[in-house]
Amino acid sequence: MNDSEQASDSGPVGCFHTTHWTQVLAAGAEASPEAGEALARLCQTYWLPIYAFIRKRGHGPDQAQDLTQEFFAGFLEKRRVAQAVRDRGRFRSFLMTSVENFLRNAHDRSQAQKRGGGKSLISLDNQDAEALYLGARSDEADPSAAFEQHWASTLLQTVLSRLRDEVVRGGRGDLFDALQAHFWGDSDSIPYPLLAERFAMTVPNIKTTAHRLRARYRELLREEIARTVSHPGEIDDEIRHLMRVVSR
Repeated sequence: MNDSEQASDSGPVGCFHTTHWTQVLAAGAEASPEAGEALARLCQTYWLPIYAFIRKRGHGPDQAQDLTQEFFAGFLEKRRVAQAVRDRGRFRSFLMTSVENFLRNAHDRSQAQKRGGGKSLISLDNQDAEALYLGARSDEADPSAAFEQHWASTLLQTVLSRLRDEVVRGGRGDLFDALQAHFWGDSDSIPYPLLAERFAMTVPNIKTTAHRLRARYRELLREEIARTVSHPGEIDDEIRHLMRVVSR
């Protein structure tokens, strides 16, 4: 199926015009509530990768958190996204260039002041930024490579959480947790016959369930990627890039 055919379907690519980054690009410099909400969600997802980038540039935890918050506050308040054009494609690339320019033009950030009267415009649900950074710490010394590794891990965890929430709403969170290792071909995972016995299912049913969950994971991954690119044809390229980052 080619990209034009995909764009006419009813799936995530079929409703591509409503995805987040395209909403933001379409709104441009206008104060659109929908675009503002979409941009805020994108920034929420990219908070940790940007924080990791700044930490790898040699800033300590407190200063890195201030700089990250300042970057996103200015990014949202000054509508820097109005500088973007549709040809720039991926939000990841645009954001990476933006933060590099932000740090390059900063003359004295040792006493970074948070915009918005000290309020955090990007919420981390009260999670400690440094703990998240250390928990997913990258061995990469290069800030850009560290950014991409944290972007990949954040994105994949977001997709996994969305899938688990769906299964939990269906009352089978315990089955999801037991099958999760099978998504990645974990050789140490519990064999299907034991899982079938535990959940009073047949082995074929267990395998079918695992297959459907893997398929749904791929669908959700495409949805998340679609939020961050400006053209449907970029989705597969971005997924391939994601896999390269993960396999390093």
